[in-house]
Amino acid sequence: MNASFPARRMRRLRAKDALRDLVAEQRLTTNDLIYPVFVLPGAGQREEVPSMPGVERLSIDLLLEETAKWVALGIRTLALFPVTPMSLKTECAKEAFNPDGLAQTAMRALKAQFPDVMLMSDIALDPFTSHGQDGLVDEAGYVMNDVTIEVLVKQALSHAEAGADIVAPSDMMDGRIGVIRDALEREGFINTCIMAYSAKYASAYYGPFRDAVGSSANIKGGNKKTYQMDPANSDEAIHEIALDVQEGADMVMVKPGMPYLDIVRRCKDELKVPTFAYQVSGEYAMHQAAFANGWLNEEAVILESLLAFKRAGADGILTYFAPKAAALLAGK
Repeated sequence: MNASFPARRMRRLRAKDALRDLVAEQRLTTNDLIYPVFVLPGAGQREEVPSMPGVERLSIDLLLEETAKWVALGIRTLALFPVTPMSLKTECAKEAFNPDGLAQTAMRALKAQFPDVMLMSDIALDPFTSHGQDGLVDEAGYVMNDVTIEVLVKQALSHAEAGADIVAPSDMMDGRIGVIRDALEREGFINTCIMAYSAKYASAYYGPFRDAVGSSANIKGGNKKTYQMDPANSDEAIHEIALDVQEGADMVMVKPGMPYLDIVRRCKDELKVPTFAYQVSGEYAMHQAAFANGWLNEEAVILESLLAFKRAGADGILTYFAPKAAALLAGK
């Protein structure tokens, strides 16, 4: 490493496409992509999400039609998020573990038609609570930890029974991973993976997602700072991740994505566990606004943004750009 210019010309390896490809340190493939999808009740239903141009809520029949297209592009994993009607939202979130609920029904339908597609299910109560919080609340509005876990366990088991390959607790309650893991083992779901949203920050980047699942109206200006992480903290994230791994998480999640790539890097370097990141709705919306105004090159920026996750250490990325990225990677 003592060579200096001109013996060491760093640009030599950048001179040709083939050379650049030969020495590339990271590669983005469709295997890295997880596509988050929003599921609607009914049939023949398709709704655009105004704050997420290009993203739609789909009823199960249309979801099956679109999944065939996504599979053809090489997408192998879907993350499901149900849009719960207001009439089914309650303070106790009982719809979350309804065996015939929207998420459970969608998973069974997808597995029947696409048995090889990996299904990741969201374990959290905010789509099902009348107050929009991720857990049950007391009289003062504080989200209660231990009683919330009891409901999360019921939800996780109902999803595993419906065919979820990966249950993904995104609630940020203390201790829930260990309890969910014990329940899955006890009920015979020994190969159901847990992807823990271990470092989920109380971020301002989630707004469009809450519009998409219909929880923004319920939370009514409230926040989730008593259980999601403070954006100021990094060491705390590593502590959270380590605890979830000890409790039985197979994979861990950092959320949001690009503003928190330092957490992804620390997680991979220090804990060396399967690490995923979520390019969240706010990131997607910002990119789409820039594309629509001609401020950024859409195709180049999509691939560059996703490659940044890989460079930071992510093993996979949840991204609403998954179909577009897969098509670009396939040259279609």
